[in-house]
Amino acid sequence: MTIRSGSGKPEAVRTIAYRRTGGPEVLELLDTPVPEPGPGQVRVRIVRSGVNPTDWKSRRGAGPGNPVDPPQTPNQDGAGIIDAVGQGVPESLVGLRVWLWEAAHHGPHGTAAEYAVVPKRHAVLLPDPASFDMGASIGVPYLTAHRCLTVGEDAPQRLGPGSLQGRTVLVAGGAGAVGHAAIELAHWSDATVITTVSSPLKGQLAAAAGADHVIDYKRQDVATEVRKIAPAGVDMILEVAPAQNAALDTEVAANLASVAVYANNGGDSFSLPVRALMTNNVRWQFVLLYTVPLAAKERGIDDITAAIEDAAVRIGEEHGLPLLHYPLEETAQAHAAVEGGAVGKVLIDVADA
Repeated sequence: MTIRSGSGKPEAVRTIAYRRTGGPEVLELLDTPVPEPGPGQVRVRIVRSGVNPTDWKSRRGAGPGNPVDPPQTPNQDGAGIIDAVGQGVPESLVGLRVWLWEAAHHGPHGTAAEYAVVPKRHAVLLPDPASFDMGASIGVPYLTAHRCLTVGEDAPQRLGPGSLQGRTVLVAGGAGAVGHAAIELAHWSDATVITTVSSPLKGQLAAAAGADHVIDYKRQDVATEVRKIAPAGVDMILEVAPAQNAALDTEVAANLASVAVYANNGGDSFSLPVRALMTNNVRWQFVLLYTVPLAAKERGIDDITAAIEDAAVRIGEEHGLPLLHYPLEETAQAHAAVEGGAVGKVLIDVADA
């Protein structure tokens, strides 16, 4: 529990941290001093923390047993309320609801804790219609999806109504968190959205997110179905499993298409046919959020904010993204669920909304 002084200021707060790399078992619940914001930073009282594959991969590191000093609090994404600011940051920000991105990437203060300190730019105003659940679901998935949809040579740099009109987007794995975000952002931008899934249940979720066409790759020939919808091929492909889908992507890519690879599910290497891709001037672009140019992330934040305000960002099972909640003390179980391929968004309830 949070320990407070007579003045009401926390003296010690609950924090999840790991001192060595490894499986979920290395995550510990600790009482730690309340962190203080430095120059250009804000302190956020966390309400919800979001778990992504990048979080468990960082926790595992290059191998188990490597020391982590200082201890690292996991999780990049979260949502909460600014309760203190550092030098150079306006006091007027105190009390504002925000969502966080790349919290753990910039120091030991990830969002699996009652308080996190981050650079001011990493705390984004959460629009009034959005819940803390939504805020903790945004960061990694939506910024990754935005980059994938705007990284192509012929792609717009900004998303919004009309920006993808006349284009066809193929989203591999439409029931995943990034797939869900990509469907919503592409649909909001007026693209024709095709997605692939591995089961009827996942197909229902992808359709609820706004996909125009859902193809079950275990029961249908994807290339045949895609060519029925887009005879000239698709303009953008968001790829989560390139080792499995490289041949398919080559077959359905239109002239000047882009294939944005943001994960390596199913294998870390693959081959490509040079002549077929050269003929269509197809671009393969690899996307890792942490090394994406800051300007591109800032454009993504602006567009995602606009999408939230337009009610184009939706979460919950009825909208294609089931929410799976865990208390802070069960962060290890939450990490294990994501690592095990849980369908939906895994959230950690740090405090009452």
